[in-house]
Amino acid sequence: MTTQETTAAADRKATVVVGVGAVSVADVVHVARAGAAVELSGEALEAIATSRERIERLAEEPKPVYGVSTGFGALATRHIPVELRQQLQKSLVRSHAAGSGPEVEREVIRALMLLRLSTLATGRTGVRPEVAEAYAALLTAGITPVVHEYGSLGCSGDLAPLAHVALALMGEGTVRDAEGRSMPAAEALAAAGITPVELAEKEGLALINGTDGMLGQLVLACHDLRNLLKLADITAAMSVEAQLGTDRVFADDLQQLRPHSGQASAAANMRRVLADSGIVASHAGPDCTRVQDAYSLRCAPQVAGGARDTLAHAESVAATELASAVDNPVVTPDGRVESNGNFHGAPVAYVLDFLAIVAADLASISERRTDRFLDPARNHGLTPFLADDPGVDSGHMIAQYTQAAIVSELKRLAAPASADSIPSSAMQEDHVSMGWSGARKLRRAVDGLTRVLAVEALTAARALDLRAPLQPSPASAAVRDRIREEVAGPGTDRHLAPEIESAVELCRTGALVTAAEEAIGELA
Repeated sequence: MTTQETTAAADRKATVVVGVGAVSVADVVHVARAGAAVELSGEALEAIATSRERIERLAEEPKPVYGVSTGFGALATRHIPVELRQQLQKSLVRSHAAGSGPEVEREVIRALMLLRLSTLATGRTGVRPEVAEAYAALLTAGITPVVHEYGSLGCSGDLAPLAHVALALMGEGTVRDAEGRSMPAAEALAAAGITPVELAEKEGLALINGTDGMLGQLVLACHDLRNLLKLADITAAMSVEAQLGTDRVFADDLQQLRPHSGQASAAANMRRVLADSGIVASHAGPDCTRVQDAYSLRCAPQVAGGARDTLAHAESVAATELASAVDNPVVTPDGRVESNGNFHGAPVAYVLDFLAIVAADLASISERRTDRFLDPARNHGLTPFLADDPGVDSGHMIAQYTQAAIVSELKRLAAPASADSIPSSAMQEDHVSMGWSGARKLRRAVDGLTRVLAVEALTAARALDLRAPLQPSPASAAVRDRIREEVAGPGTDRHLAPEIESAVELCRTGALVTAAEEAIGELA
């Protein structure tokens, strides 16, 4: 069993305990991707019960309280009598479960659910303990409500996605069980021994009024991009090496002249990957006529470094959100129930857009390095398109086309969603963040970047083989050898799509980064 398989197996057995404080990024990944069980801490249950007492006292008072004894949004002026309040909460969830389009991925829904549960656990939302416990039970049982692509404007929370989850908690709507089978929610809950929840005052609103969908996708994207940034340094270094570039421009003293921390980390990674390369040493003497490498080689640390610093900012926003209680109205620590605007997704929406720009630019520079490999006027002695018999064979010609198509798509995805706003709810909700839309396009962008880097890795590995008998660095050799376990070396043309997909999977799982780190130690 590989290290990653062992870790995944441990994750599946883990139980994430949700307390009053923030859940961690690791918690989100374990629950979303490894299907970890979830339980509430005693402290969280106590906090939930305390705030619920306050809601129940307010429900008995004649004064209208938003979310407790009034309608919602533009209908907040309607006072709801006691006998209709349970129906009010059910109607809210049913009407707001209005999503449309393709199903959202299971991992996104599980991340969303964990983060909503984390807010419930703060004791600031006013739900009953049994509501939070039922929510945790859904996660533990692996029951995933069907949520659709469209329906959230990223303000007043991810309303439609969260409403579809709340609908399942009521025993209504459609879900998938732990094996992925589609079925009515009532059937899945009965099979898991979970009693459907009869919502009381405030609870329907508390279940749908949060930025959990966009935040969950941000957390998962940040986690993936951390690995992809290491991979980008590795593939860039392999490209520099196989294109007979120089490593002198990555020297630490040159990087310190412009002391961005991300740039320093990227350059350090590239120096370590290139260390002890026989290929680099072969042309490092005084007879070398190369003066400067192209920008896509020479400036790799500056681009990847800027991406690192942007990711660090996004991670700081995510950390703040993970420690937040997002609801409206909210039960304050001193017992007040106050309306607020914390459900607005702007802080998350902005960094989702920033990261889509980062993904597009990292992919763009990677594609440019790949293209240089294929042009005999620029690849320093390699065959055209790295083909075995150019003219008869096309080599990696069309692999670069695939990269180019993806990069073009990533550039379109880099257009910000957060700059848009469409008023809703009869102009009561007249400015929205579109953060959910930003999150959806970022997921596509992360996938696209993974595929572009995979093609660069595949092409660089082929070029390193073609430099024989010159030997690559230990790190580059380890990455190339890991690729060779799945994809054969240079030769006549073969069906290329399966080889690209094999490389994509090695990139997605972190196997290529692991191979490099096993050779030279952990990268920054």
